[in-house]
Amino acid sequence: MTAPRGRLFILAGPTASGKTAEAVRLAHALGGPERVELVGADSVQVYKGLSLGSAAPRPEELRGLTHHLVGVVELTEPFDASRFVALADPCIDDIRARGKIPLVVGGTGLYLQALIRGLAPGIPRDQALRSALETRAGTDPSGLAGLHAELATLDPDYAAKIHPTDRIRIVRALEVCRTTGVPYSEHHRQHRAQGPRYDAWIAALSLRPELLRARIEARARSMLNQGWLNELEALLKQGYSSELKPFQTVGQKQLMEYIKGSIPRTALEGMIVKATWTYARQQRTWLRGMEGVTWEAPGALLSPEGVERVRAFLAEGAPREWEGGAEG
Repeated sequence: MTAPRGRLFILAGPTASGKTAEAVRLAHALGGPERVELVGADSVQVYKGLSLGSAAPRPEELRGLTHHLVGVVELTEPFDASRFVALADPCIDDIRARGKIPLVVGGTGLYLQALIRGLAPGIPRDQALRSALETRAGTDPSGLAGLHAELATLDPDYAAKIHPTDRIRIVRALEVCRTTGVPYSEHHRQHRAQGPRYDAWIAALSLRPELLRARIEARARSMLNQGWLNELEALLKQGYSSELKPFQTVGQKQLMEYIKGSIPRTALEGMIVKATWTYARQQRTWLRGMEGVTWEAPGALLSPEGVERVRAFLAEGAPREWEGGAEG
């Protein structure tokens, strides 16, 4: 049965896998700017002022395509998955109302999950408990490891799904477990039973680990050479606090630590690569746990057969029994 909001094609994958470049080429194969517009699903690209640090596409890379939800939120604004959905839904509706195809591209798994499945309603928040858990996590990895071990006891399913260093999700899951007495994974199971918001095909780019690692290393070096550090220093000079949420993301956090003198310049690039590689593995784990995902080799969807697969999917009532390649 078709979901209430219709069909939606999403090009996903871990960071540095080449999602945007692939999406641009696919969009042009589907008709170009007159037929397709991109909708970003990236938790860093959404912020203004971080074009280098978020690896946001440059106009010349888009080749005339409109790319929504990039650089639309102030650094000081709160932003989460629910707000992403609140922006993405009307954006997708507007693109369709103008007779075009919305092509979602991004790798933030929680945003994609919220867009397709919605967010489980009615799960309470306890700020005091959350603060206490954050304090326990501290900055020492052993503190976070202890919280993850506790989560593994209370909710083994969810603990196994997330990375042991995923501070945000560990804290939130423990907050829910303690507040409601019900495992976080059970809340999500009940929510999934309600059905999806979109009938979505998530095509995730699959690269061999050694190739993805090499791409991460090359991109980090290129971003630093292009002035990534200067971008952050300029924002700090404008009065933005180094503690803002966007500055705690992968790569930005390591640069902030360097600016504060916590790490030497000689170690900076290596630490960014290490953090990015860890994040990329988390993204792959998240995508492996999502429904409607096929793993595609880079370029596979750009062949005549691949483009036809996408066209057929977007046609209402088209079959969905394709199988993508194995995830690498």
